[in-house]
Amino acid sequence: MSEWQGLFFWGFLLVFGAVMYLVVPRSKDEAGFFRGHDDQGRPASEWALMLSIFISWIFAKSVTNAANLGATYGVVGGLAYAAYWLSIPVAGLVIYRLRTREGATGLVPFLIGKYGRGAALAFSLAILVRLFNEVWSNTAVVGGYYGANGSAGFIGAALLFTAAVLFYSLKGGLRSSIFSDVIQAVVFILFLGVVLAFVLPAHAPGVLLSQGHFALDAGGDLLLVALLQTLSYPFHDPVLTDRGFITREKAMLRAFIVAGVLGFVAIFAFSLVGVHARLEGIAASGNVPADVARGLGLAGWFAMIVVMVTSAGSTLDSTFTSLSKLVARDLPVLAGRLPSPKALTIGSLTMVAFALLGNLPMIAGTDILKATTISGTMVIGLAPIFLFSGRVGYSPLSFHLAFWPGIVLGVLQAVNLIPAAWAIGSGKYAILLGTNLYGLALCTAGFFLPLLLPRYRAGTGVASAGSAA
Repeated sequence: MSEWQGLFFWGFLLVFGAVMYLVVPRSKDEAGFFRGHDDQGRPASEWALMLSIFISWIFAKSVTNAANLGATYGVVGGLAYAAYWLSIPVAGLVIYRLRTREGATGLVPFLIGKYGRGAALAFSLAILVRLFNEVWSNTAVVGGYYGANGSAGFIGAALLFTAAVLFYSLKGGLRSSIFSDVIQAVVFILFLGVVLAFVLPAHAPGVLLSQGHFALDAGGDLLLVALLQTLSYPFHDPVLTDRGFITREKAMLRAFIVAGVLGFVAIFAFSLVGVHARLEGIAASGNVPADVARGLGLAGWFAMIVVMVTSAGSTLDSTFTSLSKLVARDLPVLAGRLPSPKALTIGSLTMVAFALLGNLPMIAGTDILKATTISGTMVIGLAPIFLFSGRVGYSPLSFHLAFWPGIVLGVLQAVNLIPAAWAIGSGKYAILLGTNLYGLALCTAGFFLPLLLPRYRAGTGVASAGSAA
């Protein structure tokens, strides 16, 4: 790019942050900052919620991973990653049941009442790790369009993007996040269409869809991993679950189902960019969309950057708001105290702190796919904890016998200590598949094990938060 073109692309990040700051509403109280209500106390509309869920789960790392997998495995790779979006309807259905049948007002209060404060603390630490991962894994994707990994351009763009999102997130919290999500969702869909218009006409639909085949060693193992993780993965993402408690139950459920279907379609469609790269013989790298964009000319490159910035921005601002709620609202409840009168200040300072700390792995150059697969394995125990909560009464032991085996297996997976005998098939994700399948069975058995004890067999009602203290 020429010097002027370079200035244009860097200027886009500044303009993005400035425009979003000008258009998003300011929250005047905690209802707006932490629950997304407007100045009259009204919750977000069903359509706004649906678009917010849709775009906040279209992470920049997600579209990048989808294209990377499309380049490696063809349409099977795209389907494998798109399958994670089935998590959204699963979460919607479970949260609907928790709200209507068990009286839940949030996941942390629910866990305190059902499984005890120790369970809620363990869960909170897990989602804190998840949110930490969301910062660096999305800023790294944006940085990849401004320079090679680790270069000054890469790090500078990632940090400038972080600052731009932080700037408008501090203005309104969840209210500004949902408002900006609606804008970013529309922009994302339009520019995704532009990118696909640049790329897909080069090959007939039949040629694109014929790439890849369904086999365990050809991406099928990752598809099965994704389907298994849909039962647990959504519950450790407060970007998603926080939105399950801010509107009426039926409106929430409809929004979750529609958002999940739209997300599945969008991710699979973008994975075809990777299939195009596969057909064109473009060497696979850690950022296939950027590799493809370099061959699309200035307009195509800019369209790809807009797709990435809007998807990353929607996720990052949601991550900041979820972090602020977790620290300022949920942790005091977990400690048995009322939130501080300075909760807004605490929430804002939390955003700033994680904007700084959360970029350290990006600077170190960590693989963004690990932010999904490893953390997904660690929380497989959440599946029985939420799916089968109605089958047990107050049972802290059920939580811990389900939760901690998953954590241990995830750590062993991360350090490559899962025995080879656990592998299912011979593909790249064979051990990951075995770990998730056998691990899910182990966690589920652990969850129900306390029912063999007399004290746990009586009753299945939800204990009050007071009884959990």
